[in-house]
Amino acid sequence: MKALVFHGSGESVWEDVADPGIQDAGDAIVRVDTVTICGTDLHILKGDLPEVRPGTVLGHEAVGEIVETGGDVRTVRPGDRVLVSCITACGRCRFCRESAYGQCRGGGGWILGHLINGTQAEYVRVPHADLSVHPLPGAMDSKDAVLLADILPTAYEVGVLNGRVRPGDTVVVVGAGPVGLAAVATSRLYTPEKIIAVDLAPARLDAAKRLGADAVAVAGEEAEPLVADLTLGLGADVVIEAVGVPETFEMCTRMVRPGGHVANVGVHGRPAVLHLEDLWIKNVTITTGLVDTRSTPTLLRMMAAGHLPASSMVTHTFPLDAMEEAYDVFSRAADTGALKVVLGEQQHDVLMVRAA
Repeated sequence: MKALVFHGSGESVWEDVADPGIQDAGDAIVRVDTVTICGTDLHILKGDLPEVRPGTVLGHEAVGEIVETGGDVRTVRPGDRVLVSCITACGRCRFCRESAYGQCRGGGGWILGHLINGTQAEYVRVPHADLSVHPLPGAMDSKDAVLLADILPTAYEVGVLNGRVRPGDTVVVVGAGPVGLAAVATSRLYTPEKIIAVDLAPARLDAAKRLGADAVAVAGEEAEPLVADLTLGLGADVVIEAVGVPETFEMCTRMVRPGGHVANVGVHGRPAVLHLEDLWIKNVTITTGLVDTRSTPTLLRMMAAGHLPASSMVTHTFPLDAMEEAYDVFSRAADTGALKVVLGEQQHDVLMVRAA
């Protein structure tokens, strides 16, 4: 089969690799129909996650069809159309029993495209399939459903829930990339008084307004004065960091009110300064986290009911074999206007022939 293989910092190739097979009784093999590229994949290519070994197939988000299952799999069977979650859950360890699947110690957590071969391929092996794939309604568009694999639950759990967004809050989302936009959309579920989106790219700020931001600001000299002005100098109740660089994290800590919450969602590859000399007296709560995907079934029902905007975040589509082109477009978002890129739907018939 073909897959996008990581070959070290700055290097990846769409190339032939061995087909995956069942290795454990809880495995499922999924024929990939639709995938997307995550900002975390770009962090891997930059060398920010050295634990990803050269030779690993990248990707941790997909929609596809079950073609084979191990003997212990009970919740899905061949022919089922499923969402492949970015998080794999054994279901038995302490953390899984607490629904903290991202911290799974039984061979799960974030492993796809990280510690084992991932989804940016024609086929993918999914361990612990009973808790790690979700059957999809037949009418749900794959282009929408694939956003439930990572960005929507990540924004909702690590941003909105960890940040404790409440009715009447002022919420600032720093970074209007895909996860930041998903944070804008899912913050609206809690009827905040206002949502302020901050980014450098005008196109992303326009997208934030379409998804429910009440005000937008260009990062830099404009953002902090605007937040101060709109909150009468108090600061925001919740600030969600969705970039992953020291400068934006430190800006978030300056914009939060006393007693407020800073929810860090961004993947950081460099240290950030924590200014405790300013923060210790403000009763500020700072949270970090890897998504657990415990909210995926709820978000799936909401999307099926039409209550979650999704397709408006997809700006580019490609066939699966245009993976390298899609990475180029996604990595140059400032030039291309890319938000979320989706691959694979144009190749659906070809892959069905092989699966048959």
